[in-house]
Amino acid sequence: MTTKMPDERNIMLRLSYDGTNFLGWQRQSGKGTGNGRTVQEEIERALGKMHGHPVALVGSGRTDSGVHAAGQVANFRTDIARIPAERFVPALNSMLSHDVRVLDSREAPASFHARFDARARTYRYFIYCGKRPLAHEMPYIWHLGRWPDVARLNRMASFLSGEVDCTTFTAAGDQSHTRSRYLYGAHFFPEGERLVFEISANAFLWKMVRSLTGTLIDLEARGADPAEFARILRSRERKNAGPTAPGQGLFLWDVRY
Repeated sequence: MTTKMPDERNIMLRLSYDGTNFLGWQRQSGKGTGNGRTVQEEIERALGKMHGHPVALVGSGRTDSGVHAAGQVANFRTDIARIPAERFVPALNSMLSHDVRVLDSREAPASFHARFDARARTYRYFIYCGKRPLAHEMPYIWHLGRWPDVARLNRMASFLSGEVDCTTFTAAGDQSHTRSRYLYGAHFFPEGERLVFEISANAFLWKMVRSLTGTLIDLEARGADPAEFARILRSRERKNAGPTAPGQGLFLWDVRY
């Protein structure tokens, strides 16, 4: 239970992290998952040291084990009056491991909530299409080793727009009350020897982006037409989708409010 702080301020953080050695974003305490690290716990531990008492951190969304972030947003409430909002950046970074970085900190309205106030979340999935990626790139890409037909992929991705029932592309165990999401659009574009899949929505289901990426690449490899992807999307059956792409290529790229 979080203690109410006197004269509290609401601080918004923008974060980046390398998810390789994390179980994901969400705090795992008390769930019997062992001693694996989570991003939320790591930052809350640093906040607790600064404040001398527990401080709860709210994220804009959960990322899974091995998934990275370039633009995660979070907020917390503080009773420390003497620190200007922007000084939480160096203060927290001095206590965090190098695979978590605070990029920005600022004062937010008292009512601001990083999760509930988010209007759009953008993910990027990175696929390496060349033959020989450099060693340091491997934890952050899916090495496909060939160039797919980008035009075909984008014709299929064009169905990912507007209000869409995304049941086909969620993992078993997803506890969302509804599987419909508003998709602002999705597309593939080349970036050097990488192919990037970018998708934006009001929210995402569990493993949805990885399932979409794996399915689209699988369909392209088989020469499927866009109508086949549309049928799979409308089926609302996970068994009709393709393989789930590996987690290391996925980044929470941006959150808009």
